[in-house]
Amino acid sequence: MTPQACATWRKSSFSGDGGTGGGDCVEAAWLDGGRFGLRDSKNPGAGTLVLPHTGMSALLSEIRNS
Repeated sequence: MTPQACATWRKSSFSGDGGTGGGDCVEAAWLDGGRFGLRDSKNPGAGTLVLPHTGMSALLSEIRNS
């Protein structure tokens, strides 16, 4: 079993249920070794983007500053 399979995935409360909220969102989870995972909430089996803690911090900084 992969670390991603054992992770606790969280979806944004802004994602909605596919109706008026759209339902399009990513899920995020902290993984072993201080890594962070991102995946498509509509297709979680399609793959996971795994970032080190520093990579996730940089991504969040870019998003906040956009």
